[in-house]
Amino acid sequence: MFVITVTYTAPLDEVDQWRPAHGDWLNQLISRRLLLVAGRQVPLVGGVYLVPQMPAEELDRLLATDPYVLAGVATHSVVEFTPLLVAAGLEALKSLE
Repeated sequence: MFVITVTYTAPLDEVDQWRPAHGDWLNQLISRRLLLVAGRQVPLVGGVYLVPQMPAEELDRLLATDPYVLAGVATHSVVEFTPLLVAAGLEALKSLE
C-alpha cells in the first residue's frame, strides 16, 4: 500500500484552474479502486492519497497522468508501507497487499 503526498509547486490561484480536471481524475481512480482515499492537507499546501498495492512502475505511470502534474503545479511523494494493524471494520485494508 502507498501513501502519496501531493505538494503544490505553484500559487493556489494557478492550482485552482486545474482543480476540476484533478477532481475528475481522482473520481475515476476511486471508481476503479486504484485510489482508496483522497483529501486535502491542512493547511492547504497539497493533498494526500491512499493507494492499494500495485507495481511501482504502474503507480508511477498513474501519478504521471494527474492533471496537476501535467500542468506543472504539483509534485508527488510516495511512501510504501504494509498495513499490519487496522481498526475494527477496516480489516480489508490488510488484504489489499
